[in-house]
Amino acid sequence: MQDGSLLIVHSSLSSLGWVAGGPAAVVESLSRAVGTSGTIVVPTQTGDLCDPSQWSNPAVPQSWWPIIRDEMPAFDPRTTPTRSMGRIVECFRTWPGVERSSHPTVSFAAKGPLAHQIVNNHPLVPQFGEESPLARLYELQAHVLLLGVNHGANTSLHLAEHRSNWPEKPAPIPTGSPMIIDGERQWVVYLERSADDGDFQRVADAYASEGHPQKRGLVAMAVAELTPMAALVDYATLWFTAHRRGSSLGESAPV
Repeated sequence: MQDGSLLIVHSSLSSLGWVAGGPAAVVESLSRAVGTSGTIVVPTQTGDLCDPSQWSNPAVPQSWWPIIRDEMPAFDPRTTPTRSMGRIVECFRTWPGVERSSHPTVSFAAKGPLAHQIVNNHPLVPQFGEESPLARLYELQAHVLLLGVNHGANTSLHLAEHRSNWPEKPAPIPTGSPMIIDGERQWVVYLERSADDGDFQRVADAYASEGHPQKRGLVAMAVAELTPMAALVDYATLWFTAHRRGSSLGESAPV
């Protein structure tokens, strides 16, 4: 990592140990590390802004579904908080100069000269496809930085999911989210292919075992890992095609 780097960062503040200044200190340190010519990107997901019929952890009564669809606040890139993304991400989301993509459930936030190029266009479907911020990061030769987390949190591997095909790959299913359309709140229905991170660490272990490029070290008390995104995504695309069968999808996010 050096001045001018382009990073997609996944992090855990608690894994670092006690940090003087908390998440703000981490964001400042990352900003200094890449310099004014570098760009930082983080996933700012809001998985609870989906159709309540798909909630299962916990589920809600069917009689509630219409009320939730009518009353759930619309996604706003400026104000909607992240969900289960950690304190560093939530701090970064509100940082001066940060831009955020418009997807209601799987947005990304970015800061730096390439931020607008990366997050400006994020179509509803496919959410991790060739027009998504992940594809822009791939094209721009980003590196994946893991701070105290493993590849189970590595969002960039969803691009490899999109690009690969395996037997019984799940078909897209209908979902919905509250969005602002032409200045008005609307419940928008769209198709979404379920994402599965259950084997992300397995593919990363296979990648490392074959001697592909990556760097590991300690940052405070946490293991940090820096990996070229394009090399890992290319490897994972082939690995998923060869090794996945059906789906081992996890539960939907709780309310």
